[in-house]
Amino acid sequence: MSGNVIGILLVMIVYMFFMVLVGILYSRRNKDVNDFYLGGRKLGPLVTAMSAEASDMSSYLLMGLPGLAYLSGVADVGWTVIGLAVGTYLNWLLVSKRLRRYSAKANNSITIPEFFSNRFRDKSKSLLAISALLIVVFFVPYTASGFAACGKLFSSLFGVPYLPAMIISAIIIVAYTALGGFLAASTTDLIQSIVMTFALVAIVIFGIHVAGGWDNVVSNAHSLDGYLSFFETHDPVSGESSPYKPITILSTVAWGLGYFGMPHILLRFMGTESEDKLKISRRIATVWVVISMAISVLIGIVGYSVSKEGLIETFTESGQSETIIIKLAMILSENGALCVLVAGLTLAGILACTMSTSDSQLLAAASSVSQNLISDFFGFKISPKKAMLTARLTVLVIAIIGVLLALNPDSSVFKIVSFAWAGFGASFGPLMLFSLFWKRCNRNGALAGLISGGAMVFIWKFAIRPLGGSWDIYELLPAFIVSCVLIIVVSLATAPPSKEIVEEFESI
Repeated sequence: MSGNVIGILLVMIVYMFFMVLVGILYSRRNKDVNDFYLGGRKLGPLVTAMSAEASDMSSYLLMGLPGLAYLSGVADVGWTVIGLAVGTYLNWLLVSKRLRRYSAKANNSITIPEFFSNRFRDKSKSLLAISALLIVVFFVPYTASGFAACGKLFSSLFGVPYLPAMIISAIIIVAYTALGGFLAASTTDLIQSIVMTFALVAIVIFGIHVAGGWDNVVSNAHSLDGYLSFFETHDPVSGESSPYKPITILSTVAWGLGYFGMPHILLRFMGTESEDKLKISRRIATVWVVISMAISVLIGIVGYSVSKEGLIETFTESGQSETIIIKLAMILSENGALCVLVAGLTLAGILACTMSTSDSQLLAAASSVSQNLISDFFGFKISPKKAMLTARLTVLVIAIIGVLLALNPDSSVFKIVSFAWAGFGASFGPLMLFSLFWKRCNRNGALAGLISGGAMVFIWKFAIRPLGGSWDIYELLPAFIVSCVLIIVVSLATAPPSKEIVEEFESI
C-alpha cells in the first residue's frame, strides 16, 4: 500500500473514530426513549436544517448523482435535481411548522406512526402497525444501499475485499447510533454536512483543473450527442441520444413529492426546539441542497472529461460510474502531503453522506419496531431502562438485515434509493399532507391512502413499468396520485371525524 493511500486511510480512520466519540458523549443525555428517538425536541435551527438535509443526501449525492450525470448527461439527473430542490423547499414551507406543532399536541407523538395513530384516534392501532411495517420494509434496503456504498468506497480505495469493508463500515454507523440516538445522529449529521460540502467543492475544482480547464470540459460534453440537453438523454453504449419525453420529465420531477413522506426528515421537524426558528432552517437547508446537488452533477460531467484525458478509465455501467469521485480523489492524493489530507477528507465525505443517512434510517426503523410495534401495538409494558436496551438492540438487528441485503457489490446505489424513496413518498407523503391540511380526512381514508400508496409502488415498479413506452414512469408519481384519490374518496364515503379530532385540528 503506497504512502498516499496510507495517509488517506489514516484520515478516514480518525474521522470514523470521531463519529463514535460523538455517540459516546451523547449517550449520557438519553434518559428515556423520548430522548433516544427525538432528542427531547431540543434541536437548534442550524442543526435542524443541516441534519435534515445531510440525512436526506445519502450516498446518491456523491455517488449516485455524479454517476448518472457521467453516463447519460444532464436530462435525467437534471430534472431529478430540480424536483428534489422544489420538494425540499415546499416540505420546509408547508410541513415543518405545522408538524412540529401538531405532533406535540397529538399526545406528544415521537414517531411518524405514532403521530398518525394519535392524530386520527385510531383505537385499533392499524395505522400504527401498518405505517411501522412500511418504514421497516422500505428503510432496510435504503440502509443496505448506504452500507453498500461504504463497501464500494473501501474496496475501490484500498483493494480490500468488499464484504469485510462493508461490514466494518456498518459496525461504525451502528456504534454511534445505538449509543447516542437522535441527538448523536443529528450532531454527526451537521458535522458530516460540512465534510460533504468540502468534498464536493474540492473535487469539482480539482477535476476541472486536471480535465484541462472549464472550456475543455464544456467542449467534451458538447461532443456527446444530447449530453447537455434537458430534453434529450445520452446513451453511453451507442453514443446516440433519445428524446426525453414530457411524461418522463414529469415522472422524474416527481422525485420532489417524496420529501413529504420521508420519516428521517420529518423527525427533524418534530425534534426542533422552536417552530419559530424553522424559517431560518428552511433558508439554510434550501440553499445548501441546491448548491450541493448542482456541484454533484457537475462532478459527473467533469469526470467524463477526465476520462477522455486518459487519467481514469471510461465507464459504461452505473455501478462503475458511481465511483467517479473516488477515482478523482485518488488522482488528487498523488500531488503531495496536503493533497493527501484533502483527498482523505473528500473520501470521508462519501462516508459522511452515507453515514448521515444510514444513522437516521436506523433510528426511524428501530423506533417503528421497538416503540410502535413491540410497545404500542403489542402492548408489552417494559421499564424505561429495558425500553432503551430494546431500542439499541433493534438498531443492531435492523443493521444486520441491511448487511445481508448489501452482500452484492454490483448493486446500484441510485436504483435502490429511488425505489425506497418512492415507497415512502407514496405511502406517507399524501397522508402527511392530508393529515395536516384537510379537516375532513378520517381514519378510514388515512388507512386506505397508506396501504394503496405502498402497494402501488410495488405494482407499478414490477408489473406495469416493465411494459415500457408510456408506462415507463417513475413509480412514485402514479402511486402518489392513487393514494391521494383514495384518501379523499374513502374519507368522504365514511363517517366524518369526531368533534374532538376536529377541535384539535382547528387549534393547530
